[in-house]
Amino acid sequence: MFGIIRPCRNRLGPELRESWLAHLCGLCLALRDDHGHLARVVTNYDGLVISALVEAQTGRSRRSAGPCALRGMQSADVAVGASARLAASVSLVLASAKVDDHVSDGDGAFAHAPLRGAGRRVARRWATQAAETGADLGFDTAVLVDAVRRQPGVESAAGPGTSLLAVTEPTETASGEAAAQAALLAGRPGNAAPLREVGRLFGRLAHLIDAVEDLADDRASGAWNPLLATGTTPAEARRLCDDAALGIELALREVEFTDDRLVHALLVHEVRESIRRAFGEPRAHDHRRDPVPPFGAPPGTYSPPPGHVPPPGYAPPGATGPGGPAGPTGPTGPTPPTGGGPAGSGSGLWSWPKLRTPPASRGFFAGCLAVLYQCGTCQYCCRDPYPGPWSGKRREAWCNCDCGPGCDCNCCDC
Repeated sequence: MFGIIRPCRNRLGPELRESWLAHLCGLCLALRDDHGHLARVVTNYDGLVISALVEAQTGRSRRSAGPCALRGMQSADVAVGASARLAASVSLVLASAKVDDHVSDGDGAFAHAPLRGAGRRVARRWATQAAETGADLGFDTAVLVDAVRRQPGVESAAGPGTSLLAVTEPTETASGEAAAQAALLAGRPGNAAPLREVGRLFGRLAHLIDAVEDLADDRASGAWNPLLATGTTPAEARRLCDDAALGIELALREVEFTDDRLVHALLVHEVRESIRRAFGEPRAHDHRRDPVPPFGAPPGTYSPPPGHVPPPGYAPPGATGPGGPAGPTGPTGPTPPTGGGPAGSGSGLWSWPKLRTPPASRGFFAGCLAVLYQCGTCQYCCRDPYPGPWSGKRREAWCNCDCGPGCDCNCCDC
C-alpha cells in the first residue's frame, strides 16, 4: 500500500481507528467486487480519504465482511456503496499514474524494455477500470487521467528556477476534482468548491512529501526528483507543506459535514504528522527510535533530546567498539541500519527481503515473489519498516505505531 496518510492506532483511538479500517477494507473489497482480486493491489491509504469524505457528508453505510488475514482473520463491518466505489475509482487512477511514473523513470523492474511495455499495459488497464466504475457513479475520470498524463511532460520541462508548484499542478488538479466529486456524490453540491480546494492542496502535499521521502534514494540512484530538478531548498519545501496543511484546515471549515471527526483526524492531524515524519522530526516523547536529524541538517550538528534511549546495537557515527564503527552518513544524518524491526534488522520470517541502503531493486518476477512472501508473513501490516517488493525502498507498516511510552495522542484541542 502507498500514501501519506498512515495513522497510528493510538492517535486515532478505538472508535476512529475502527472507522478508518472500515473504509480501508471497504475500498479493498470494492476493488475486488468490481474488478477482481488482482485489482486489490492498488488499495492505498490516500484513496480511502475520498470514501471518508463522502460518508462524513451522508452518514454511515456499512456491511459485515468475513475474516481476512490482514485483520488477523477477524470479521469486521466495512464501508459499502458509492463512497467505497468512488474511492476505488480514484485509487485505480492513482495506481495507474504511479506505474506510468515508474515506467517513465525506468525504476526497479521497469528498467528493462519488455517490462516497461507490460507496465504501460497494466497502467492503461487500471485507467480503463477506473473509468468503468466512475461512469456507474456519474463521474468522468477523464479529467483525472488527463491531469496525471500531463505529469511526465511537466517534469521534462522543469529545471533550475522552475516553480515547484508548476511541477505539482497536475497532481493538484486530479486530486481536487476527486474531492469535489465526493460532494456531488453525497448530494451536497455546495461543498464542492471547498472540497476541491482541500483535494488540490492535499495533492500538492502528497507530491511534495513523496519527493522529500525519496530524496536521498533518488540522489543516490540519479533518479529524477522535483526538489533536485528545480533546485528547491528543504526550507522552501517545508514552507510549502506547512502552507498546504493550513489551507486544508481552513477549507474544511467551510464544508458542511454530518460527522467530520474522522475527516478532521486524517486531513488535519495526520497530515501534519505526515509532514513531521517526512522531514525527520522526532516526537518529543518518542524514546523507542533513534532520533532523525531535521531534514537538511548538516551531519554532526544534531543532538538527540534529553533522556533519549537509543535502540539496541545502535552506534553513533564514528563510534568504535561492539556497536561500531557506525555505518555511513547521508545528506540528512546517519544512514539507517538495514533490515526490519526497531533497530532495522529483520529476523525469523522477516529476514527476507532485507532492507538495504541504497535500496536494492528487484526484477519483475522476483518482486512478484516478494509480494506473495511478504503478504503471507504479514510484513505489510506488522514489519515496520519493510522493503518495497520491487523498489526495495522503505515503507511503513499498515499497523505501525510511531508513539512511544508516555504518548499523549489524544491531545486534539480543536
